[in-house]
Amino acid sequence: MQAAPPARAYHSQLRDAQAHQTRRRVLAAATRVFLDGGYGGATLRAVADEAGVSLAMIELLFGSKANLLKAAIDVAIAGDDEPVAMLDRAWAASAQAATTAAEFLNVMAVAVANSQSRSAGLVLAVFEGAARDPKLAQLRMQMIAQRTVMATWIVERLARLAPLRIDCRQQEAIDTVWLLMDPAVFERLTRHRQWSLDQYSTWLARSAARLLLKDGDKETKEAT
Repeated sequence: MQAAPPARAYHSQLRDAQAHQTRRRVLAAATRVFLDGGYGGATLRAVADEAGVSLAMIELLFGSKANLLKAAIDVAIAGDDEPVAMLDRAWAASAQAATTAAEFLNVMAVAVANSQSRSAGLVLAVFEGAARDPKLAQLRMQMIAQRTVMATWIVERLARLAPLRIDCRQQEAIDTVWLLMDPAVFERLTRHRQWSLDQYSTWLARSAARLLLKDGDKETKEAT
């Protein structure tokens, strides 16, 4: 009489695992489709075909193309689909443990470079479609706000490790980091100028040091 519940639990866990795998497959397919065709050229049917699932399954899981793109971006930024915010992840803990500005900037820049390599193209697809789709316009504002949160976090922690330039107000410092992390900048440097991820992360760390810190030239030598 008591053996039935474990069996039901097993089947429930199996279904959950299968659903999780399906969702991952759909998101991977969506990433390829959005990167290949942009937002305008992507369709839910194309994603369904790429993932090997039905269109109804896509609609059940995500509801709309905008929701699907948002989910793909979330996974791309983080690197996985675990429900852990970027600033609660291991890289952020390592950055917070840094004892010098150069060390902090190095950790931050590598994390941003890796995240950009996965997500920049998808984020730019949002900006491409935002003028024509109100849902994407809202998503664009979310992306902008999230980058502001990250830039603020970076500036606040950097200021604890080294003095900022006298002529650099905090809001200006935040806006500077916000611009340095623009996905369009990443795309132009890595795709159009053929920079490697190492080149980009080194540039990001050095640029932040030069533009924000009182002893930026000294920190720049260490931020390599």
